[in-house]
Amino acid sequence: MENSTEVVSFVLSAYGNIGNFKYLYFSILLLWYISVCVSNTILVVVIYMDRGLHEPMYLLLGNLFMNEICVSTSLYPLLLSQMLSDTHEVTLPWCFLQMCCFSIFGCVQLCNFTAMAYDRYVCICHPLQYNVFMSNEKVGKIVLLVWIYSFTSYMFSFSFILPLKFCGNVIDKVFCDQQLVIKLACSVSALTSISDLFFGFMCVVIPSSLISFTYIKIFWVCLNVSKESKQKAITTCTPQIVSLANIFVYATFLFVASRLDIHYFPNKLRVILSIYIHLLHPMITPFMYGLYLPKIRQSCKRFLFDRK
Repeated sequence: MENSTEVVSFVLSAYGNIGNFKYLYFSILLLWYISVCVSNTILVVVIYMDRGLHEPMYLLLGNLFMNEICVSTSLYPLLLSQMLSDTHEVTLPWCFLQMCCFSIFGCVQLCNFTAMAYDRYVCICHPLQYNVFMSNEKVGKIVLLVWIYSFTSYMFSFSFILPLKFCGNVIDKVFCDQQLVIKLACSVSALTSISDLFFGFMCVVIPSSLISFTYIKIFWVCLNVSKESKQKAITTCTPQIVSLANIFVYATFLFVASRLDIHYFPNKLRVILSIYIHLLHPMITPFMYGLYLPKIRQSCKRFLFDRK
């Protein structure tokens, strides 16, 4: 067994040898990162500035857009620096920090979708009681609870990962994947495995179950309402359903990839699949909500083009 104290950094081996293309990839990713930050920031500012958007659904969307910026920031700076690196090494503290950010922000995203699903459930299924169950003050408390819940859930799990000693340092990805990092440990206790499952249960199983139950109730009610009400419900729910479907496809691949041997997949395909959610979703989200929801679309037009 190797001396575990010698492992002070990890090597992200999935970058391979990209040669002179690294400058092209760097430029493309930098522009993409700037676009993600600008588009999501515009929507956050629009929601903040337009008092007509100071409603529970749009405040929850504002939190979603902020979280997309956080998710992207947890990936792109390291990704960009590694593009120009010849060694593709990342120190343990930075690797652990990226793991924490991915996990916490991912949990925040699913929990925020849970809150948004509940908001749509109350609006569609109990419209006369909407102002009783949902208010801006209650949404503020829900957003705070989402962040506290996500942070504490992961910190409990991470407290069992932090003391691990490592006998290997090669991660076959372009970012620090927690499951692969744990596999590099010299030994993993039962408590570490249980804590990892605990986090998955708290931040994936529970939110997913609540979201599924909520949308089943919404669809059931939609079967018995007028065509106009049904169309309105579909309009407000479609972006959330598309976002959730995208996340669950990625989560399924991540689960399979981290627990089974998928080296028969081409390396480039595995790299693309492992990061596509971090590349595409933060950009798709603002356009999907900003262009699809009429109220936000109109506010963006006024904010960007009609200011005098």
